[in-house]
Amino acid sequence: MKTLPLPSWPAAELAAMSETELHRAVRVRVEQALQRCREVCPSLPAPTVCFNLRGASAGQAHLGRGGLRFNPVLLSENRTAFFEEIIPHEMAHWLVFHLHNGARLKPHGREWQTVMRDLFGLAPNVTHQFDIQKAQSAPYRYQCDCQFHRFTARRHTLVANGRRYRCRYCAKTLVYRPEVAS
Repeated sequence: MKTLPLPSWPAAELAAMSETELHRAVRVRVEQALQRCREVCPSLPAPTVCFNLRGASAGQAHLGRGGLRFNPVLLSENRTAFFEEIIPHEMAHWLVFHLHNGARLKPHGREWQTVMRDLFGLAPNVTHQFDIQKAQSAPYRYQCDCQFHRFTARRHTLVANGRRYRCRYCAKTLVYRPEVAS
C-alpha cells in the first residue's frame, strides 16, 4: 500500500501569510504530521516547534531538547517546500528517535527512509536545494582554482588557527581573498 503525502497547502495561501501566520501554519502542519506518525506509534509525544535555526539547515529535529527547529529565513523563501518536504522530513526523524533503540539508529538510515517512503509517501531526500545566500552570513571570501567560496566567521577563525580546507571539485586548498571595496 502506497501512502500519499500530506495534503497540499495552497501555495497562494502560503505566499499571502505574514510571518506570524506562517509560523502558526507550520505548527498546524506539524500537528498533521504528528497525527500521521501516531498511526504507527500512538504514544509519540508532540514536539515543541521553534523558529530559531540559522545558517544553511532548513530544519532540525532537536531530539535532546524535545522539539523541532526551523530556519525562519529559509521557511519564508521556500514555503511550499517546507510544507511538503521539510516538515515531514523532521517529523520522520522525530518518530524514528522515539522508536525502540531510535537513539542508536543512523539519522538518515533505513528506518528513517522507510518512514519517509511508507508513512509520508515521499522520496527520502537528505538535503535540500534551497538558495541559502540570505540565510547564511558568510562574509569571508576564499578562492580555489575553479570558484569562490564563502566562509562564516567561525570557519574563517579556524583557518586563521591553522585549519585547511580544500575545494571538493578541484581539490585545491582554499585561500583567503578579501573583497576590495570599490
